[in-house]
Amino acid sequence: MRIISAADLSSAVKRLFVDANRNLPGDMRSRIRACREKETWAPARETLDLIIENFELAEKNRVPICQDTGMACVFLEIGCDVHIEGDVNEAVNQGVREACKEGYLRSSVVADPLRRKNTGDNTPAVIYTEFVKGGSVVITVAPKGFGSENMSRTKMLVPSQGREGVIDFVVSAVNEAGPNPCPPVVVGVGIGGTFDKAALLSKKALIRSLDKPNSDPYYAALEETLLEKINALGIGPQGFGGATTALAVAIETMPTHIAGLPCAVNINCHVSRHASEVL
Repeated sequence: MRIISAADLSSAVKRLFVDANRNLPGDMRSRIRACREKETWAPARETLDLIIENFELAEKNRVPICQDTGMACVFLEIGCDVHIEGDVNEAVNQGVREACKEGYLRSSVVADPLRRKNTGDNTPAVIYTEFVKGGSVVITVAPKGFGSENMSRTKMLVPSQGREGVIDFVVSAVNEAGPNPCPPVVVGVGIGGTFDKAALLSKKALIRSLDKPNSDPYYAALEETLLEKINALGIGPQGFGGATTALAVAIETMPTHIAGLPCAVNINCHVSRHASEVL
């Protein structure tokens, strides 16, 4: 049995949140630059140039890419041969507190959804825990801004709506979002499970590398179909028109009930931040 201290977990969470808010992942940078080269609409090209300049300056000056440094979403894959000494949830939240202070991250979390008093340190984090084989812990953090989170949708489709129903729902959700989620966006899609599980699948889809399509060719082809249809909407970067409304569509699925077809769309802005570390 391998032992990992809560302090080590906190330190890793802190490092990851500071890094994720300052440095856009390489796959995102490459995709944005590639879309810039393909754009023919001048306002779209100029907007993508500004987006590129922004993430380059953030890295150079060691400051957050966006003023909305997001709600702290943390995915933990804990190996069954690992014991974490201490309170796992408190360790994660301590890391978030330290990141908020060290990285100058905006305090964006309120303690109660209706009474709205700010917690002052971006806690509590939203923590998703999964137990896996092995003797390590994989930590993935995903600061989630709410300009895009507010545009996300879940719908309980019926089986007869099938593939076309999923396509119509996803494209409609992005079209209704328009410029609000700061496009070009990354679109996470969850299909299957239950009402709540579909939403989680759509969020997990957002942390997959843009260079890795769905491992099932059927769903990889559906990702491409959805991307083409979304970009044909012409919303474009920041809503100024153009061919780049979305940078990618990522689909995650799981088995579901014979009577249902849950589907969720979790939209992320062009600042699609995530970072991982293995302890």
